[in-house]
Amino acid sequence: MAHEVTLIPGDGIGPEVTQACLRVLEATGVALAWEEVPAGEVGLAKEGALLPPRAFESIRRTKVALKGPVGTPVGGGHRSVNVTLRQTLDLYACLRPVRSLPGVTSRYGDVDLVVVRENTEGLYSGIEHTVVEGVTESLKIVTARCSTRIAKFAFDHARRNGRKKVTAVHKANIMKVTDGLFLRCAREVREAYPEIEYEELIIDNCAMQMVLRPQRFDVLVMDNLYGDILSDLAAGLVGGLGVVPGANIGEAGAVFEPVHGTAPDIAGKGLANPTALLLSATLMLDHLGERDAAARVRRAIDRVLGAGEVRTGDLGGKSSTAEYTDALVAAVRAG
Repeated sequence: MAHEVTLIPGDGIGPEVTQACLRVLEATGVALAWEEVPAGEVGLAKEGALLPPRAFESIRRTKVALKGPVGTPVGGGHRSVNVTLRQTLDLYACLRPVRSLPGVTSRYGDVDLVVVRENTEGLYSGIEHTVVEGVTESLKIVTARCSTRIAKFAFDHARRNGRKKVTAVHKANIMKVTDGLFLRCAREVREAYPEIEYEELIIDNCAMQMVLRPQRFDVLVMDNLYGDILSDLAAGLVGGLGVVPGANIGEAGAVFEPVHGTAPDIAGKGLANPTALLLSATLMLDHLGERDAAARVRRAIDRVLGAGEVRTGDLGGKSSTAEYTDALVAAVRAG
């Protein structure tokens, strides 16, 4: 039986990288039944909403979505599509694996870490107001429930994938109440995982350590804002946002997506790099229990990029999206 999956091609280069991704997934032989829905600027133009109701209905039914990059118009009171999806569907865990890819230029050659970010609260709760003219206030919401479940997600991910250490990232030396609660919850959770090493690191020190020696990290768990910043920093260690995947996972569903933008300047020119979306799709395959197929796709990406003959312009090559995709399809079929 085919896996039913909601498909959101997105804006800008979204439709191009999505079609490339679908070609590679088809080569794996995994049966996937796609239900396409619009979102972002395409959704606004076609159905009058950045996130049309049927997008939510589809994801709630299939429980799995593959999503290309989407745009949110600047101004006009439009809320971020990504934040809205995560909070409405309670996709509380953002999973961002970051690893070095063969042949991709970087000063580091052996990065292999995972950033786990709490997705639903913290400063991104969006509770802000003006106290008086010239004075504003933003509330950082931290609850025991959300802190406990994100810590458990991180430790479960470590155990399931043979990871050895979890680092809780915080600023409890300054924010003693909010980040203090986060740490207390992480400490309670770690008691059930005695085989996994646990450490705590202040956010600014963690950022420095990540740049100096990223190999010391394995799984990192943190709140919303810290995760947003450190996951992009980590991506910079291995070549940028174009080569790292993303997943947003909750109890009732999961959305898999790249974290780069829509790149409207190159949309329609056949220059887009589908690697980030494709790696996000491998996380989706893992989630669906198709781990062998996910491994084949990752091996194909490693082989093609490692050979150095076919790569898109952002990775230092001259190949088109179609040429790169052709090479990946061939590599997947070869096993």
